[in-house]
Amino acid sequence: MAVKHIVLLKFVEATSFGTVAELAQAFGELPFCIPGITSFEAGENVSPEGLNHGFTHAFVLTFVDSAARDAYLPHAKHLAFVERLKPCLADVLVIDYILPVA
Repeated sequence: MAVKHIVLLKFVEATSFGTVAELAQAFGELPFCIPGITSFEAGENVSPEGLNHGFTHAFVLTFVDSAARDAYLPHAKHLAFVERLKPCLADVLVIDYILPVA
């Protein structure tokens, strides 16, 4: 069954808009390097509710199954991206869920 992987990022205040854009682009390149990712979405928070607790960017990946997600986590390209991201990261929230069978 397919797995959704939701990543919410909160950047340190000193992170420039340009750096955030570069990191978002780098995240978006991972599906081209890592097998098993069937879709990728990303966006900046635009909710007027004010309930984002400082998280400003959302990334949603869909994996063919939990095995593909499990292979992604230790993948060298993913780990290299995480190392690049860490200095700019104030906090991260990750939630995965299994999609119901259609």
